[in-house]
Amino acid sequence: MDSRQRQYLDAMGIQRWQWRGDPDERSAESNQGVDVSSPGAVDGLDWDELATAVAACRRCELCESRTQTVFGVGNQSADCMIIGEAPGAEEDRQGEPFVGRAGQLLDAMLQAVRLDRRTVYIANILKCRPPNNRDPAPEEAVACRDYLQRQISLVQPRVILAVGRIAAQNLLQSNQPIGRLRGQEHTFGEDRIPVIVTYHPAYLLRSPLEKRKTWTDLLRVRQRLEERA
Repeated sequence: MDSRQRQYLDAMGIQRWQWRGDPDERSAESNQGVDVSSPGAVDGLDWDELATAVAACRRCELCESRTQTVFGVGNQSADCMIIGEAPGAEEDRQGEPFVGRAGQLLDAMLQAVRLDRRTVYIANILKCRPPNNRDPAPEEAVACRDYLQRQISLVQPRVILAVGRIAAQNLLQSNQPIGRLRGQEHTFGEDRIPVIVTYHPAYLLRSPLEKRKTWTDLLRVRQRLEERA
């Protein structure tokens, strides 16, 4: 219902219908036939449709424990896309990836190479928080995979920064440890988007001596952006 229709109803004293059911059910209803229950159903969706599909998603059991889904944030036409693991407790509350102490460190890392949340796009492998911040289960990552792939297709970044072991392994379909994935040349998808792997800010908070290696990774991101400008 648009604003003009609402004005007409108000002027005639007719009470507007309001949804009083379950919020997830309302989201599913607003999807207008988009089958969000099966992977592959989101191909061709635009940003608004994709966000609606994610908000209504019930593909795995994480939908039962989440406060809300965490879709993504930033420039939807960014040259650099940052992909993390999964929402934590604070992300689950705020609905935004990488907030809290780890998010503050990520912001500082980006600023060091002349980037920030307004110029990059940030998303996660999972759109819902795993209980107790455990690692994502393989079936959960699979259930969310095409959401992330569609986001990548919409952004069309020049370079992807995979943050942390879980993000790197899922994005690259690898079981190698992050120490081996770092410093290598990786690509994603048919467009062969360069992928650079680095440590997660939460890990760097516990192991600050590893920040030197992350600085090297960030310089590679900056170099890639300048090469492909």
